[in-house]
Amino acid sequence: MLAGSYYIPKYNESKPLGEDSHFICAEKQTFGVADGVGGWAKKGIDPGEYARELMDNAVFAIEDQPMGGVNPMAVLNEAFLNTEAQGSSTACILTLKGNVLHAVNIGDSGFVLIRDWKIVYKSPVQHRRFNCPLQLGNWRDNPSMAEELKVGVIPGDIVVAGSDGLFDNLYESEIEELVSQGVNDGKFPADLASTIAQFALINSMDNCAISPFTIAAQEAGVEFIGGKIDDITVVVAYIASPDY
Repeated sequence: MLAGSYYIPKYNESKPLGEDSHFICAEKQTFGVADGVGGWAKKGIDPGEYARELMDNAVFAIEDQPMGGVNPMAVLNEAFLNTEAQGSSTACILTLKGNVLHAVNIGDSGFVLIRDWKIVYKSPVQHRRFNCPLQLGNWRDNPSMAEELKVGVIPGDIVVAGSDGLFDNLYESEIEELVSQGVNDGKFPADLASTIAQFALINSMDNCAISPFTIAAQEAGVEFIGGKIDDITVVVAYIASPDY
C-alpha cells in the first residue's frame, strides 16, 4: 500500500494548524485521520489539539504493534487512553494485512474503496443527529462505539480517506472521476490527494452549490445551500501487488 496525503486547514488566524490531523506509517502499512469537533471553540478550547494528540498517540501505539499485524482497534484504544487534551474528535484508522483492509471508524471521517474507477465500498457514517458525529473524547464517546471494518482488496484498488471536509463537498461520482483522471495521468498518491483536496476546497466555497452537505441538511429539515467550509484532509493509497 503506497500512501500520500494533503491537508488544507480552513483559514483561522487563531488556529493556523486547523482542526484536522492525520498520519501515515508506511513501514506498518497503516494510516489514520482525525477531525477535532469544532464546537469546542465556543468554550475557548482549540478543537485541533485533541485530534493532533490522538493521532500522535496512535503513531506511538503502532510502534508497539507487530509488522503486518497492526490491530486498528487496539491502536485506537491505546491512543484514546493516552490522550489528555480537552475536546473530542472523530477518527478513522486503516491498515493493510495481506489482501484485506482492516479499519476502525468513529464519526464522519472515513474512506472509500475504488476498483475499476467505481466506488465499491464506503465506510458507514456515525451521527447522533445532523452535523453531530459520534466523537472520541474524555467526556464523550469511547472506542467501544467505533465500528470495526474489513474489506477485501486486490492490486490496482485505490483507497481515498478523509475528514468530512472531503465527503461533505465532493460527490462519490466526483471522487471517482478525479481518481480516474489522476491515475491515468500518472499521479503519485500525494499528488492525487492534493488534486482531490483542492476540488473539495473549491466546492466548499461555492455559496450556490448543491453539495452533499446541502442534501444532508435538507433531509434533516435544515435550510442550507452551498458547500461546507471546513478543514479538508485527504489520504490516497494505491494497493500494489506484493512484489511491487
